[in-house]
Amino acid sequence: MGNQIQFVISLACVLLGLGVVMVHSASITSWPTHYEQVYLSRHLTFLLLGAVVATVCGLLPSRLWMAAAPALFAVTVLLLMLVLVPSAGTRVNGAQRWFRFGSLSFQPSELVRLSLPLLVARMLYTRHATLLHPVKGTVPFLIPIALVLPLVIVEPDLGSAAFFAVIYLLTLFVGGWPLRNFVVPALLGIPAAMSLLVLKPYQVERISGFVRAWSDLNDAPWQLRQSLMSLGTGGISGVGIGRGWQKLSFLPEANTDFVFAVVGEELGLVGTLSLLIVWAAFYGCGLRLLAGLPVRSFERIAATILLTQLVLQAALNMAVVTALVPPKGIPHPFLSYGGSNLVTSLASLGIVISLSRAPQQPCDSVAMPPGDAAPGDDTGTERACVAGITR
Repeated sequence: MGNQIQFVISLACVLLGLGVVMVHSASITSWPTHYEQVYLSRHLTFLLLGAVVATVCGLLPSRLWMAAAPALFAVTVLLLMLVLVPSAGTRVNGAQRWFRFGSLSFQPSELVRLSLPLLVARMLYTRHATLLHPVKGTVPFLIPIALVLPLVIVEPDLGSAAFFAVIYLLTLFVGGWPLRNFVVPALLGIPAAMSLLVLKPYQVERISGFVRAWSDLNDAPWQLRQSLMSLGTGGISGVGIGRGWQKLSFLPEANTDFVFAVVGEELGLVGTLSLLIVWAAFYGCGLRLLAGLPVRSFERIAATILLTQLVLQAALNMAVVTALVPPKGIPHPFLSYGGSNLVTSLASLGIVISLSRAPQQPCDSVAMPPGDAAPGDDTGTERACVAGITR
């Protein structure tokens, strides 16, 4: 297991190293100033802080995360409520999502990526005997997402809310929630889908601009057009690190949400495909690291979701940059400039490492749900430990 952990960390370091290079390169403007050095120094500061947080998280015992999950989620909900208070949160471009501390800012919704999977994984593990109950196995699991989503939507941050909903459903699926229970969230999701009919003007423009990009590139939004031009300019091998032109005040958010476009321009198709390979290797090695944990254990569920979440976020970022999905401010984990996302991503990695080192639990610690084992069948608990709860 030690070698597998080292391999996962090594792949993460490759992504972080590329992130340092690309943040510095993407921060260069058409008139060279000290700002690119400021971006680099801040990014390195966030990276150092994130490395410390990841190390601490990785060294903590796995049982602590299960015990701390409710408190961490409660703190997250409290911060999401507090950021909406005008005197506490900061409004930027019509959205109130940040706390400001001088030149630094913190986005509390980033904590949802940690607290929501941990809490739902804990609930799935501790309530496994009631998962098949029509009420006890359904209603309690709807409370966490019902608390988080409205607060994120009000900010407003519709894209993050949709991402959290996907992660929530994925956690339930991995944790063995009966398939029939997914009907309730689906029905509750209908009003949310209908709300798309009353989108704000800037959200309508994003979607209509995405549609226009596939019919006429010249009619596409400026940011999306420049992103595709950056990728096309790079060709096979790219123009070279630091030699890209689109970042010189042409491509907005070049060092944050659209850093993948800079990778495509300066490193070309070789660079973007290599990045995809590294992410695929990172995910594959991470899943292999977790393969020894009991299938329905808290550690296996939470670690799998935290790992999948990082890869899914990277995939969505690349999909936005390549115009495969409508534009949304989704940073690239480990690569994009931004303290909240970088520290949270590294914390996720640290928690995954911590959970992967959980001691193997004996099979008799996981009981079959009532009715799943035949009377006098002593192998019921063993089957539950190996195969999980019957859907």
